[in-house]
Amino acid sequence: MKILVTGTSQGIGKAIAERFLKEAYEVIGIDRQESSIHHQNYVHYQLDVRDYDNLPDIRDINILINNAGTQNEDDIDINLKALIHITEKYGIQDKIRSILNIGSASAHTGAEFPEYCASKGGILAYTKNVAMRIANYGATCNSLDPGGVLTPLNECVINDPVLWAQIMDETPLKKWATTEEIAEWAYFLTITNTFCTGQNILVDGGESINYHFVWKE
Repeated sequence: MKILVTGTSQGIGKAIAERFLKEAYEVIGIDRQESSIHHQNYVHYQLDVRDYDNLPDIRDINILINNAGTQNEDDIDINLKALIHITEKYGIQDKIRSILNIGSASAHTGAEFPEYCASKGGILAYTKNVAMRIANYGATCNSLDPGGVLTPLNECVINDPVLWAQIMDETPLKKWATTEEIAEWAYFLTITNTFCTGQNILVDGGESINYHFVWKE
């Protein structure tokens, strides 16, 4: 099968690409940075997902994973509008088997920067829209919405002992996910799964259920 993953230069996207390469799939990556993946089954296109005029002509994608995203940098344009454009270009066709959008727990809680939350919230609704349309091809579409993940982009809080302690107080499982763990979810939802569709899968270590109920003792 032919797998297209956006945002593969680091973090979750790189881990997802490597997970599929481990199973000998053909993987195509799009990222504005150079790739650090060196594998015979991997092809990398270095460009911005917003560069619509220069997106490669790739036919018959079987699995599309929209991972490319940013925080506080044109979030609506990159996280939502470009994701929609990529999906309409590569995903809505009869060879598609599964589409997975990487969202965020913040889409469910609103607990982050305003435009970021809005961009990820839009993904929730768009996922359901796409699921309805590609069901005609027997394909699934879901969003995978992580909470904290151990990525280079999050090192500013991971490496701050005070902030990290506060974050762990908010997270019942007292840990964040590794990128490899999120990649396993992505693999399951696109390869193993054939029936769950139109769903927004929240994977956040229980952070969103921690409501701090306070009462007099």
